[in-house]
Amino acid sequence: MNTATTTVSNSGLSLSLSQRLIAGSLALMLGLTLLVGTGFAGDFRLHNGAHDTRHAMGFPCH
Repeated sequence: MNTATTTVSNSGLSLSLSQRLIAGSLALMLGLTLLVGTGFAGDFRLHNGAHDTRHAMGFPCH
């Protein structure tokens, strides 16, 4: 009788707390930049596109 042994290695990325905080802060700043940038855009098409997307996703905006 032959038995096969399979080993699984977890080569996932292990980040320290400070690295996770930096990544989270950068993601938050990018998200806020996109949100504010489209919300207060001078071009009405960009603003209306963001406005309609918020409505379509169910987020109240006014």
